[in-house]
Amino acid sequence: MSRRRRSIMSESFKNELAQDLGFYDTVKTEGWGGIRARDAGNMVKRAIQLAEQSAANRHNRP
Repeated sequence: MSRRRRSIMSESFKNELAQDLGFYDTVKTEGWGGIRARDAGNMVKRAIQLAEQSAANRHNRP
């Protein structure tokens, strides 16, 4: 029995991160399974950084 995971990040956000980090061409040609584990980890790190920056900006608004 196969379970399908629900993604937390939208597909467009993942694509944007892949473009920013320089491995979007791999995603286009091979799909998400074609990226290296290091690239996936860097994508998660960058997503966390962006979320923290967004939360800090919301917190610091008057």
